[in-house]
Amino acid sequence: MSLVSVRGLRKSVVLPDGSTLEILRGIDLAVDADSRTAIVGRSGSGKSTLLNILGLLDAPTDGDHRFDGVDVGRAGSVRRDRIRGADVGFVFQQFNLLQGRTAVENVEVPLLYASGRDFWRRRRLATEMLDRVGLADRADTQPHRLSGGEQQRVAIARALVRSPRLILADEPTGALDVDTGRSVMALLETVAAETGAALVTITHDPAVAARAEVVHRIDHGLVVDASAEALA
Repeated sequence: MSLVSVRGLRKSVVLPDGSTLEILRGIDLAVDADSRTAIVGRSGSGKSTLLNILGLLDAPTDGDHRFDGVDVGRAGSVRRDRIRGADVGFVFQQFNLLQGRTAVENVEVPLLYASGRDFWRRRRLATEMLDRVGLADRADTQPHRLSGGEQQRVAIARALVRSPRLILADEPTGALDVDTGRSVMALLETVAAETGAALVTITHDPAVAARAEVVHRIDHGLVVDASAEALA
């Protein structure tokens, strides 16, 4: 069984003039646990919208959406929030770190919504995850004093601190130089492999997409290719 699957997924929005814009027009997609998937396509093709739906940040207009067999497309907001908080980790291009908070405090944030032992051990868990991404010595440093690569590693630690089953990375190397970007992708892949998580990456970079086992190209809201040929 796939960890995540969508069939006939549609997303549309009503524009200020009353017309309807179709962003996703019938997506069929499956993501297996412990897999590496890349989603490519031009700006405006619907990639980020799809990623937000897969991560339960947004809801489809129509279609079937399942997470580990659960029909999350029809689940209530509380259950969707619970699944997202426990099982989904997000890594963004612009890092989205909280200014005024140290690296370890940023990594702690997802654990503020945890319960039981994870909540009370949040500082220890955050510190251990920073050590795992090679930033134990920067735990008390604020984001503006970190390099771009270090900030992205803090963002990765934050995404992974609750051991999510699904890691969603939206252009995770877009703000980094080539060498740092390669290091960040290797780190994401290593940690995902160690935990058995599925890694889904949106990217414009053919070199990043080529690291995936499966490549999906999105064009005008549809999957038009689902193979390594999507890089052509």
